[in-house]
Order: sequence, then structure tokens, then C-alpha cells
Amino acid sequence: MKLLSRLFAFAFVITIAAPLFAEDAAPNTLTDKEKSAGWKLLFDGKTTDGWKNFKKDSVSPGWQVKNGELTRAGNNAGDIVTADKYTAFELVLEYKISKGGNSGLMFHVTDEGGTPWMTGPEIQVQDNKDGHDPQKAGWLYQLYKPADGVDATKPAGEWNELRVLISPEKSTVWMNGTKYYDFVKGSKDWDEKVAASKFKAMPLFGKPTSGMISLQDHGNEVAYRNIKIRVIDAK
Repeated sequence: MKLLSRLFAFAFVITIAAPLFAEDAAPNTLTDKEKSAGWKLLFDGKTTDGWKNFKKDSVSPGWQVKNGELTRAGNNAGDIVTADKYTAFELVLEYKISKGGNSGLMFHVTDEGGTPWMTGPEIQVQDNKDGHDPQKAGWLYQLYKPADGVDATKPAGEWNELRVLISPEKSTVWMNGTKYYDFVKGSKDWDEKVAASKFKAMPLFGKPTSGMISLQDHGNEVAYRNIKIRVIDAK
């Protein structure tokens, strides 16, 4: 029985870590396999439908759709969030960061904070070579990072695939197919790391168990595409 359980767990990990784009689908589209597995597009490659600026009803002109890419290309773009809220999910996206650029992906964001990162944990998006933040791309800001200095990112100007699994039982982050780390929100380890970070001064940080997904405006050009989500049913 234990052997079967281990084999099932191993098969599950292999399944969720397998590349989504094996069928070489066009950008911002879903394959039949993805559709049958419950994946949905969060960006259609043509419009900003389904997104809005944080605490606003529309998307500012600083975010533009160019060549099938959702691009932070203008001043005062502001952080954008999804119109819908998500609890447990698997998310995959590709990002292309400018030289020295910085951005971020946040989840479980609510309107209770003054900014998205006051409630939603941030997975860093950055040019690791010329960026200035000591928190590297793929790290859960000030909380979790891959062991042994692993860096699976590609250089500025090239597409990187970020994959995130968020669930109450265990969450995982991958960069370009390389597993970075696991974490459990609200665990003892989580609480200790938050208490040792700048977020300890933010009473709502990491507390929501459901919320919006956010893309950060950090003042640099960044492009996103192939933003896809699969909702995980509660057990």
C-alpha cells in the first residue's frame, strides 16, 4: 500500500512538472490536451480583458498589448490584477525582462492592503545578471529560494517560463522546468520566515487564502505571454 502511494505521488509530480508546450501550440492559445485538463487563458494575446489596475476598474495606458505580449511599456503603469480571485491553482506564464529590469508575480492579493504585496506574496521577476535586487528571479520574496545557488533563468530579452502550484497542502515553484522550492502557507516554517522579513510589519501579509493574481509595475519594461491557469478543486 505504501509503495502504491509513493508511486502515485511520484506520478503526480511528474505530471504537473511536465512541459505544457509539448504540442508547440501558438502563443496565447490552449491545446486540446490543456483544455481537457481544465486550463484557461488569463491573457488572450489581443486585449487586456480580465485585468485591471489595483483598486481600479480599467488598465492604464502604461500596459499595452504588443505582438501578442502584455507589456509594461509606459510610465505610471501601476500594478495590475486579475478580475477573478483564485484559491488553489496551477499557473504558468512566460516573461521577458529588460536589461536590469524588475517585476513580480503576486498571488492571493486582496484590496485590503495599500499595495498588492501587502497581502499577496511575490515571486520575483528580474534580470539576474544586471538587476539590482538581491532577491533573484523565481524566489518567493524574502521567504524562499532554491538551494545551492541554483539559477535556471535565461538572459534578459529571452523568454522564461515560470510555473507555480498553489494549494493548502503544499505549493511549488519551477523556473524553466527546474524545481526551485516547496512551501506551505501558514506553516510554522512560513510564519518564522515572515517574522524574519520586512513583511512582519504588515499584519495582512500572506493571510488571505484566496485572492487576485497580480503583475507588478516596478518601473522597468517587462513582457508576459502564455498566461494560463488551472483551478484545483478543494479536497
